[in-house]
Amino acid sequence: MSQADKLLLFDIDGTLVDTEGAGLRSLEEGFFKAFPHCRGKDFPALDLGGATDSSVVAFLFEHFEIDDHDGHRELFFSQYIIALDGCMNNFRNRGKGRVLPGVPELLGEFERREDCLMGLLTGNIEAGARLKLRYFGIDHHFCFGAYGNDHSLRNELGPIAIDRAEGMSGQRFAPQQTVIIGDTLKDIACARAFGAHVIAVATGGASYEQLESGEPDILLADLAKTDEMASAIDLLFSS
Repeated sequence: MSQADKLLLFDIDGTLVDTEGAGLRSLEEGFFKAFPHCRGKDFPALDLGGATDSSVVAFLFEHFEIDDHDGHRELFFSQYIIALDGCMNNFRNRGKGRVLPGVPELLGEFERREDCLMGLLTGNIEAGARLKLRYFGIDHHFCFGAYGNDHSLRNELGPIAIDRAEGMSGQRFAPQQTVIIGDTLKDIACARAFGAHVIAVATGGASYEQLESGEPDILLADLAKTDEMASAIDLLFSS
């Protein structure tokens, strides 16, 4: 078997799946279950596009004047995962949430290619990431990644993902061998922070024009055409 020379790191929300707000709803529900004394206070507006769960919880603790320490974080995230599980079940029963067009075919294609290794780079904590992907039946494509519980700053997750890829595969990928695929300007900034390539896809909260302003290496309207994405990956490494 030939050795992979391309590391593909996928964002989840807005790139692979659309949970139709399950994450935001679960953050609020989980928070008030973890800290019931805060009920009756307004839950703040959250901009989750490209954010890490660690940064979100830090913001919530500051907003509600809760001491930010490991015990409180563990309490919050345990209740969040329970809420997310219930919400995803409820949404599925109501026909809400979906894998985005072309994603199953795309993941299958790159899993078959010996020159590519796939992983995750997401702001979700690992348990949340696994839960979401499992509900949509695509979790088996990913055995490693960098997550929102690894660091509060998304721009710090790239080197972590490279280390995890090495631990899993036994080979070291350079940033120039790495591609981030995401749907926000923060995904683009994350790639630039450690010298990786980036493919932006306009299937999340950011418009095509907004993503274009971030100057990704390649910008796609969606991932519906597997051959288009495969060509985009190959183009990045052709020069």
